[in-house]
Amino acid sequence: MKITRAESFILHVPITPPITDAINAASHWGLAGVRIFTDEGIVGCGYTGTCAEGDDLITRTIDRYYAPLLIGKDPFLVKELWDEMRYGKMHWIGRAGVTHMALAAVDIALWDIMAKAAGKPLWQYLGGHKSKRIKAYNTNGGWLNWSKDRLLKDVADIVEQGFTGVKMKVGKPDSREDYERVKAVRQTIGDEIILMIDVNQQWNINTAMTWAKKMEEFDLYWLEEPLNPDDILGHKKLAEELNIPIALGEHVYTKYAFRDYIHQGAVEYVQADVTRVGGITEWLQVAGLAAAYDLPICPHVGDMGQIHQHLVASTPGALMLEYIPWIRHIFAEPATVKDGYYILPQRPGASTDILPEYFEAYRVKS
Repeated sequence: MKITRAESFILHVPITPPITDAINAASHWGLAGVRIFTDEGIVGCGYTGTCAEGDDLITRTIDRYYAPLLIGKDPFLVKELWDEMRYGKMHWIGRAGVTHMALAAVDIALWDIMAKAAGKPLWQYLGGHKSKRIKAYNTNGGWLNWSKDRLLKDVADIVEQGFTGVKMKVGKPDSREDYERVKAVRQTIGDEIILMIDVNQQWNINTAMTWAKKMEEFDLYWLEEPLNPDDILGHKKLAEELNIPIALGEHVYTKYAFRDYIHQGAVEYVQADVTRVGGITEWLQVAGLAAAYDLPICPHVGDMGQIHQHLVASTPGALMLEYIPWIRHIFAEPATVKDGYYILPQRPGASTDILPEYFEAYRVKS
């Protein structure tokens, strides 16, 4: 099998209603990606997720620097191709961010091709570990721009739907308001439901030490992204001082950065995102690293779960997967949760095939 061409794309899928967390506001979810064609008729699709800003930087990187390296190559040499892209012309100016997100999109498309050629869903092709279902937790009711009344209604509805885990956003200008919102959510959902909070990097070390300590009374499952993601020592201090485990990885782009976090004892739930690290190839290396330290993997879903459901289902240390349903309707085999569990995909590939009508409807023309 040989690669014949690679075509990038940008989709902007509306989010209704728009959402905010402590650092981002989004009215659309962006998919910056690539379709890779082969001489055997198999087409692989991969993408990374954005807040619909900067997508053109990702696709320009794919078109100019990565796609030309693929033509005529065997997609089954995915690790060799990964090295050629990672250490190619873009290595000098960027080893994370845009370049790694572009690399992730290409790498995912290559794994999609391989799983399709094998006639297996990706989770089986990778060597399945959870053959029936995987636990889901729901983030889609806890946004920071929700009023307190809407927040409480949404988390109650989430529990009613069968979810046993709920994540909410914090990071208000007045942390007292965060405290009261977390208290009210815990009272609403009861003591048996897992509750996580996500700061989206908004706190400094003093705020985190003060207010996370106060919130220990609410039996929080984890504290997510409390500080700047480059502050390994700050997270190490929090991990040592707090009784709430530290979760992060959404903005950690390489296995080396994860290595440093893990070695320092600065992370307790590893949230490696396949669309931020260099795709499936590097995600699997991060998962292996976490396994060596007996740390659980709970991915952040920049892909909205389409690819990560396969990775969680094939990884022993992966406990559960975040659920945000913004873009599931655009896929031929959408990520599906029933009674609080993901139902595993059965079609060959990585579940990244986009329905033609939505591909055209949401495509951003260059």
